[in-house]
Amino acid sequence: METREHIVVSHKKATLTPKAIIHQNFGNKASYVVEEVKEVHQIECPGLSIPQMGPCLYRCTLQLPELSVISGTFKKKKDAEQSAAEIAIEKLGICTETIDPTPQGAQESLVARIDFIFSEKFLLCDHPLSGHIRATLRSKGDLCGSIPISVLAVYDAKLLSLCKCINPDVETNPFLVISYIKSATANLYQYLATSEQHLCIRRLTPYPQDIVESLMKEHDSLECIQVAAIRIPSSVEQSIEQVTLRISLREYYLDVIANELGLEDAANVMISRNLGKASSETRLFFTAPKPYLLDLSSKFAIGKETLYLMGSLNVRASYFAGQDIAGDAILASIGYTRKSRDIFYEDVSVRLYYRMLLGKTPGGIYKLSREAILASELPSKFTTRANWRGSLPRDILCMFCRQHRLSEPLFSFHPFKTSSLLSGSCLKVAESGDNVIEHINGVCVTSSMHSDSELFKCEIKLLSRCGDLIILCSPKDGYKKQNDAIQNASLKVLSWLNMWFKSRIVTFERLCETADDFNIQIYSNNIISEILAGQSTHNGQLNAIQCNNIVEPTYMNSSFDMLGNMVQSLKIEGPYSGVCPCNGSLPCIRYSVSLAVESQNVKEVIEVCDEFEFEVGVGATVSYIEEVVMQMSVGQYAYFSINFLSSDLIFASAGESVKMLSLLSSKDCCVEYEISLIKVAEPPEERMEQALFSPPLSKQRVEFGVQQILESHATTLIDFGCGSGSLLEALLNYPTCLEKMAGVDISQKGLTRAAKVLNSKLSTNSDAGGLWTGVQSVILYEGSITNFGSQLQGFDIGTCLEVIEHMEEDQACLFGDVALSFFRPRILIVSTPNFEYNVVLQKSNPPAQEQEELDDKTLLQSCKFRNHDHKFEWTRAQFRQWASDLSTRHNYKVEFSGVGGSADVEPGYASQIAVFKRDWELEDDVLKHADEHHYNVIWEWNSRKE
Repeated sequence: METREHIVVSHKKATLTPKAIIHQNFGNKASYVVEEVKEVHQIECPGLSIPQMGPCLYRCTLQLPELSVISGTFKKKKDAEQSAAEIAIEKLGICTETIDPTPQGAQESLVARIDFIFSEKFLLCDHPLSGHIRATLRSKGDLCGSIPISVLAVYDAKLLSLCKCINPDVETNPFLVISYIKSATANLYQYLATSEQHLCIRRLTPYPQDIVESLMKEHDSLECIQVAAIRIPSSVEQSIEQVTLRISLREYYLDVIANELGLEDAANVMISRNLGKASSETRLFFTAPKPYLLDLSSKFAIGKETLYLMGSLNVRASYFAGQDIAGDAILASIGYTRKSRDIFYEDVSVRLYYRMLLGKTPGGIYKLSREAILASELPSKFTTRANWRGSLPRDILCMFCRQHRLSEPLFSFHPFKTSSLLSGSCLKVAESGDNVIEHINGVCVTSSMHSDSELFKCEIKLLSRCGDLIILCSPKDGYKKQNDAIQNASLKVLSWLNMWFKSRIVTFERLCETADDFNIQIYSNNIISEILAGQSTHNGQLNAIQCNNIVEPTYMNSSFDMLGNMVQSLKIEGPYSGVCPCNGSLPCIRYSVSLAVESQNVKEVIEVCDEFEFEVGVGATVSYIEEVVMQMSVGQYAYFSINFLSSDLIFASAGESVKMLSLLSSKDCCVEYEISLIKVAEPPEERMEQALFSPPLSKQRVEFGVQQILESHATTLIDFGCGSGSLLEALLNYPTCLEKMAGVDISQKGLTRAAKVLNSKLSTNSDAGGLWTGVQSVILYEGSITNFGSQLQGFDIGTCLEVIEHMEEDQACLFGDVALSFFRPRILIVSTPNFEYNVVLQKSNPPAQEQEELDDKTLLQSCKFRNHDHKFEWTRAQFRQWASDLSTRHNYKVEFSGVGGSADVEPGYASQIAVFKRDWELEDDVLKHADEHHYNVIWEWNSRKE
């Protein structure tokens, strides 16, 4: 046993419970399972033993990624959980004390931690660093038990945290950790020694012989393992290559990696942070810069500029690690873990390398989440969770930040409520005070948020690891749901970043120019060097130019851009079924992509997907795939080729990179696609329209109606076919002159929903002092709009938006007569779909061989109605004829207009509108109809009653 006393530092105190400490380290990965334990006691009586149930006790099993522990029994569940957490902390060697934040206290703690690491107790514990120490005991001579300082700096989180307290610059320059460790070790000169020639530390007094012998027996096997790794040359002119590390279980694996790097031993091997997941052992191993070996004072801070001058900066490896890497690097997944004392290792293939490279871009993260690298693209719109496929924008943004060593994004929510009338098609909104709710990695509603808030805006901040603000995104759009706000704001940031990851040249000035279009502000020109520099650092395709702290990469071709992506030799086979994709629809395809060399008659499959579903019109798939699919019908097959595909994408998809590299070198190499259209989920009318129009047609129709109301100074409104009250609810957001509103519909279910929505909104408005609207009463009637009832007479303005097409044509004509002859509003607005516009919405494409022979009439006949519930849809001529005849019969004037599209451009408006107006006054004795219908009142609201 050791006789020396360990240094004790008194600058710490326990503050967190064991469960809190476990949560800090593992989060949701920690699983507690509490079971009830019933103890039975025997009561001894003369000649008899009577069993008796004891008190109810609890035992807890704590499952962590690295181990599982079981507590003792306790009377309380929480005591069992705390006990299990405490046992796990002890086994894992996690520090349970709070570090004094002062640099002086951190330096003293650093000395104590190093002293503990070289103790016998630490040698025998299950810590990754202990595995390295045990492995070095097999080395010979002075290297026996010598631990590279780089190993201490990387594999002990406690040391890293202490160094950050001393100097926060450690976060951006991990080389500084080595300086602080060596400086602290100098205080332990009686127990530890450092080498002037090597970056390593060893004990002056050897470990007890019996302990060493027992440890040697653990790995007395002559077995040799082979680990696949990747070499990343420092010169971008050289390609990455696969290497095999052959490691005997009797030797230190870092010595093998050192030999692969051309070094004598592990002492001068530098190790990067872990790449990917927190528990990953995938790291970069590289050579320590020689100037760094000569000067390890705490004032020395080697960085990018120095490495550039030395000509040894490895741009590709630096981009991977998020820190400066010098010289050639080995990417390998190998090391010691707490799970087992055996060495852990996994093969790293060229495919994995390129998938990791792809995963550092927003679009790449989305591609990987969909498992369709060669088909999927990051969509340009968030179209609700029902139609969004793959990881959600918020999740992608969080993953992107982790990949680039940024802090977790901050989400702030600003409640909004509607105010003055829109100008054009833009709705003006006003912030409701200073209620801003800050969130980190989550969304919640606090009691401080006003109940009258209608819309939410999400603001996003991206911070560096040191907490400096890099990007601020403040979207102007408001959303009814917080989730929609956060997803759309996240997608704005991702879309902007993704654009630059595809860019050829990045300058800070150009970044700022485009940022305004995405409502983004840039706060640091370090965004180029920290995030965007090196986004295509591969296979000699990058030439980095250092100028005024800006790296401007120029490419032979862009990392993720397609070259010559024109579709060639397109063939579509199979009978035309008539079931075709359209805007907003969800086609599902089966595809395979192959690399083909015609001269060699060779074809190698790159990627296969049996079911790939995407939404048309939002950029969710590569453009040429969507272009081809839009020409197909269900059951058909398509074959085509493109000139070239980015080698990054090929290697990220393909398994055998060596064979792919050989094929890519052929002059007549091309990429061949085979696609079959399995099915098409037709979109509802609203989704189809949203794919083309912003704002959506439904909102444009409301805006049209509001404008008519303002111009007419109408105070009363009746909505024919009000459904679930969407129009009435929307109108409450505008400061019109309306005092009374009514809705009528035949569906009691729809009216019930309308009553709930309107009641909630009107009650909220009343509580807030009626700030939004002057409406004093709202009433909902049940009944058919083709029946006459005096309850519906006397309104200034009537609306019937997208209703008549849900009726039979004769009923639609009857409604027109009843409305203008008996209800007789001063103004009646009727809108209905323009059937001719369906060609644009649905992009109907008959078989290519027949398309040239079709006239406009035949092409129109290939279109479907926009909604399965539509009984008819009129062309412009049919609608004009109906409206003109109707106005003539009832002495009304009619004006024609519409929304979506233009009257002067074929095929006209998407929604055609007729505005009927009467310029004569109603007689006092209103004509009663012999068969008057009484409408049932479903719900009524009156501000005076409130």
